[in-house]
Amino acid sequence: MELDTIELTALDGRRTTFGEWAGKVRLVVNVASRCGLAPQYKALEELQKAYGERGFTVLGFPSNQFLQEYRDAEKIGQYCSATWGVTFPIMGKVWVNGRGAHPLYRELTKTPDSAGRAGRIQWNFEKFLVLPSGAVHRFRPQTLPDDAAIVALIESALSSGAVDN
Repeated sequence: MELDTIELTALDGRRTTFGEWAGKVRLVVNVASRCGLAPQYKALEELQKAYGERGFTVLGFPSNQFLQEYRDAEKIGQYCSATWGVTFPIMGKVWVNGRGAHPLYRELTKTPDSAGRAGRIQWNFEKFLVLPSGAVHRFRPQTLPDDAAIVALIESALSSGAVDN
């Protein structure tokens, strides 16, 4: 399946596709407001501010798959903006594992991590860096958003000139 054709719904209910951000370096993250890893929102927003104008975006996908996300979209939005100052796009809640997994996650989870393991999302804040070339890099939840490996891939893709602003 072509990633850019996959339909998405923004937190405010607006319908779009993953292709809205085609040509950009996209960091897809399954987020959860009540998770112990929620402080990663700060580093995600710092990446957005540092690289956003150069053709990069974080895309947050709230998920209650691990029972750590608010039920209602308004509360999720308020938490993200008031607590962390999030300016990057937040999508509507999705499932990331199992039969009900969102189509984007069904495709992304085919990508192996650095240890060669593909498959199920382990926990909240698992990251997929999708480059304009279509290459996907997977980082497990314990890998911080500003990890040197993630930043190096972002900078390399942005400096290669393959990004459409």
